[in-house]
Amino acid sequence: MGHHDNRTSGASGPAGAAPDPDLGPDLGPDLDPDADPGTVEEDGELAALALKILVAGGFGVGKTTLVGAVSEIRPLRTEEQLSEAGELIDDTGGVDQKTTTTVAMDFGRITIRSGLSLYLFGTPGQDRFWFLWDELSQGALGAVVLADTRRLEDCFPAVDYFEHRRIPFVVAVNCFTEARRYGAHDVSRALDLEQGTPVVLCDARDKDSGKEVLIRLVEYAGRVHTARLLDSVGPQAGSV
Repeated sequence: MGHHDNRTSGASGPAGAAPDPDLGPDLGPDLDPDADPGTVEEDGELAALALKILVAGGFGVGKTTLVGAVSEIRPLRTEEQLSEAGELIDDTGGVDQKTTTTVAMDFGRITIRSGLSLYLFGTPGQDRFWFLWDELSQGALGAVVLADTRRLEDCFPAVDYFEHRRIPFVVAVNCFTEARRYGAHDVSRALDLEQGTPVVLCDARDKDSGKEVLIRLVEYAGRVHTARLLDSVGPQAGSV
């Protein structure tokens, strides 16, 4: 697993306009757009907060598995059987046992604590479905980029996509049994991640492991969005 010195030129991610970072995350259509998220009171209690999270990564890395493992509702899946035509396009090296593929998205929900729920949207991994990413990423608080050390280059497009659009993300290394183990620092160097981007090891099949990844993402994304907000109001506050 070597250092990738030219990640961006080696993998062109989906196209689309970058969201305005000063606007902050869109917290979903069910919340009052004029309300202050997290402080709105309903009958004396704080209103429930729902956050949108993307789960991205390469083909066969475990996105559907992760969403299904952590979801407290029956997950929505849009999987289809791999066809002979698809086998000519999709690189199944290292995931030879995979027989299905996501063609639209996966969807699940998990409650992190009372009043805080995450809505999970798993993106399709193949580049021919990248046009869906721009729609799915609208209003997302952050993203989980799943990585497989046997095919680490497959997550370069997702890393590039979120870095370019300034969407906070964590890299979650799905530790397959037959894969060689690498430390978080090694993976960070190989992916040439921006300083501070978290890398965590996980088992996408395990609910507790997946939940820890999501908690890590929410904490990290919260710090990033707070820092950006403070930067945006800093000059005005200093001039008063």
